[in-house]
Amino acid sequence: MLTCKTVHIMQANSRFHQTQEQMLTENQWVEAAKLNPNRFEPLYKKYYEQIFRYVYNRMEDMEDALDVTAMVFIKALTKLNLYEFRGVPFSSWLFRIAMSEVYQHLKDTSKNRLVNVDVAGLRDVVDELDESENDENKQLIIQLIGKLPEKELQMIEMRYFEKRSYKEIGEILGISENNAKVRSFRILEKLKREFKVSTKSTL
Repeated sequence: MLTCKTVHIMQANSRFHQTQEQMLTENQWVEAAKLNPNRFEPLYKKYYEQIFRYVYNRMEDMEDALDVTAMVFIKALTKLNLYEFRGVPFSSWLFRIAMSEVYQHLKDTSKNRLVNVDVAGLRDVVDELDESENDENKQLIIQLIGKLPEKELQMIEMRYFEKRSYKEIGEILGISENNAKVRSFRILEKLKREFKVSTKSTL
């Protein structure tokens, strides 16, 4: 069961975007941490807040979010030697771990999954569905998004509410950039069909 919650985000999600130079510098930190775990601290400090917010926004229980976030970094540190730089921020790898940990925690505890809907991102979804932007349509789309299976929901969240590139989405989900584009298109087509059905049933 999913619980939808609308939140207003005043600033764009530029924190997910980095220059090539920034990513290469970051990868030097990663390589140093592989040799000496004590060198992991800069990565921890850089990404702790991002990962915590990602986790908290999907469960909204402070203690659970703190526990899951701690587990994310523990697993990241213990598995760091498996990490390979693929031209995207190190955070993509952390978010993949976080996604798995959140899903497992919610499954183990039978708690609801929250969906945070960014206002600007919702507007983009409405535009993609070729619908007029009014409160009734937006509420219906929120409901439909909340009913999506977990993997489809993750795609919509990352692409439209977190403003991630297809390349980074692919890295987080373990698929190709092109596959991420195709999946996103198919999900939007599904939402469009369900939107049409829902609006017809209310006439």
